Amino acid sequence: MTIDQVYAARLGRYITAMRNGTPDRVPLRPLVAEVTARYAGFTCQEITHDYKKAFEAVIRCCHDFEWDAVVPNMVYVWTGLTEAVGLRYYGVPGIHVGPDIGFQYREPSEAGAFMKREEYDELIEDPVRFLYETWLPRVSPEVSAKGQPTSYRNNLSFVKGGMAMLSYFNAFGPQVERMRRECGTPSSICGMLKAPLDILADKLRGYVALAYDLMEIPDKVLQACQALMPHLAYLALTSADPSRTLPIPIWMHRGCTPFISREHFETIYWPTLRPIFDALWAQGTQVLMYAEGKWDAHLERFAELPAGSMIFHLDRSDPLLAHRILSKKFCLSGGVPNALLAFGSPDEVKAQCRHLIETLGADGGYIMDASAIVQNDAAIENLRAMTAATIEYGTYRSPSSPSAQVQPPLATPGLPAWVTTRKIRPGICFPFEEKCKEMPPISGDVRIVREVWDSIEDLAYLYIWHILLSF
Repeated sequence: MTIDQVYAARLGRYITAMRNGTPDRVPLRPLVAEVTARYAGFTCQEITHDYKKAFEAVIRCCHDFEWDAVVPNMVYVWTGLTEAVGLRYYGVPGIHVGPDIGFQYREPSEAGAFMKREEYDELIEDPVRFLYETWLPRVSPEVSAKGQPTSYRNNLSFVKGGMAMLSYFNAFGPQVERMRRECGTPSSICGMLKAPLDILADKLRGYVALAYDLMEIPDKVLQACQALMPHLAYLALTSADPSRTLPIPIWMHRGCTPFISREHFETIYWPTLRPIFDALWAQGTQVLMYAEGKWDAHLERFAELPAGSMIFHLDRSDPLLAHRILSKKFCLSGGVPNALLAFGSPDEVKAQCRHLIETLGADGGYIMDASAIVQNDAAIENLRAMTAATIEYGTYRSPSSPSAQVQPPLATPGLPAWVTTRKIRPGICFPFEEKCKEMPPISGDVRIVREVWDSIEDLAYLYIWHILLSF
């Protein structure tokens, strides 16, 4: 087959499985991160601090492994950017930790939380202003705190950070094209989504402080999640694949028991996340629920989502239970334990893959992958074994189904009203109406002035939210 035919076959196989159909064989979509460095002969420092080497490591893996879809760079946190901005919550390979150790997230203590308990109202009132004025100076010593004089390094951090972010994000398009042209490998995901409660736990209050807040001031936590929800929805809806082919991933960290109670899941976590799922599906976009941890207690709730609207990824959840509850409506992925890839034998890996294929994938609607993101402790021979087992055991006896079982709905254009009706709508930091008060009367076309103002506002808006979500 030509490289274009290989690409089309892989993409078709991946799409059919995601739509809960039966392709010609089980697709293989490993979310490989630092292990790509190990395979390509780079250190963790090299691929984390130089994204061009990270891209190259992915290309080498795509070229040598028969994978059906891959993330263009799963070592997503480019530490060149985080160091330019001055973010203090990362342990950077080769600087804060050893060069062959993956980057580390250094969560603050309860007392050192980047958002204080008494600041909930500020966040709720205007999340964007709070992030720029209060949160960013706390996570970056380069940035001047509110009320303090600006500085040379403060100004540099914004210029370097903004230009670096544009450089990095603009490099993904050519990387995706290179994967297609050189390797016949599709990208596996597109866009960014996190749950409001996870953002509070990850980057604002920290898990320990949030746990106390949930018990002592749950109403404030709910209000904060409600305030974050339209912004996270905006980012998801505007970053999702415009062709509605690839799913948008959500990295689900701390919403499952025992991190939070079932009550808090039902009253805070899910009510401020489910509307985002519904808005994405209304546009025809599937969500890859990358359910880190054990989510067995919540599978029945996920089963209420519209058929085909998500792919459920298995980390520590019970695969057979998830299959029983979800498989009639949704595709499943994952289930190969990372510990097995690190410490097991190739024969043990192949046996696990065969078991997953014969139980979860017997009727289609299953994608082979590790349980969690694959780091540099995985054995290369075990990656080969997972690949070989999927090809050997994953071929379906009957021809692939002529169409996937579930098709996305007709897309509803535009953003839902609950996203755009805030006092300051998502995508805006400083409203045009406020800027007009400082300007002389506009003698020409106001629409042109506003459109350009708002488009540049969106860049400033994306900068702070991607610092929060992506970096």
